[in-house]
Amino acid sequence: MNKLSTQTAEPILSSGRTAVSGRSPVMVRVLTSADREKLVRHFLSLDPEDRLLRFGQAAPDHVIENYVRSMDFTRDTVFGVFDHQLQLVGVGHLAYLPADGNGRTAEFGVSVLESARGQGAGSKLFERAAIRSRNTHVTTLYMHCLSRNATMMHIAKKSGMKIEYAYGEADAYLSLEPADQSSIIAEMLQEQAAVFDYALKRQARQASKLIESILPQAVAA
Repeated sequence: MNKLSTQTAEPILSSGRTAVSGRSPVMVRVLTSADREKLVRHFLSLDPEDRLLRFGQAAPDHVIENYVRSMDFTRDTVFGVFDHQLQLVGVGHLAYLPADGNGRTAEFGVSVLESARGQGAGSKLFERAAIRSRNTHVTTLYMHCLSRNATMMHIAKKSGMKIEYAYGEADAYLSLEPADQSSIIAEMLQEQAAVFDYALKRQARQASKLIESILPQAVAA
């Protein structure tokens, strides 16, 4: 669930694409510290109920801001899905938990804005988290959420995770295969495609702004 503190699909086997709007594929890019402000805007866009489902607790604005400021991009991996306006509409946070004798575990939390739901973004974020987990020697991918979180429950059941319910909450576990050449190449190709897609969207947005600034002058002339 990636609770608000400083601690914070299917197991992916291909570079398959999922439609975001029926036409455009869902592209998931790894985020960096340069994306913090976009992350703040994303989480602040969630209404109180969505914040409760995402974090398992009430999350006022200042708590969310502190959560994002505390993200360690060198320790964890944060993924994002952007729309054509470069708005961050989906976020997946893969937090690595302390290793124990049973292997390495990572916890996954996901949020998708209402405008982008039902288009495969959540599943695609989970897919990227699963393949990154495999490639970083994680043996168990873990999700914790409220049992009424339909999105998380759908992802967990679809991916074949083992789910345990207790007191209105749910813990889901997925055992991962070790990394292999195909998983490493798949992750590399997916990231390259996402970076290229983001660059194209940024260029298109810049061109649109330029045209908007020129048109009034052309009409006036």
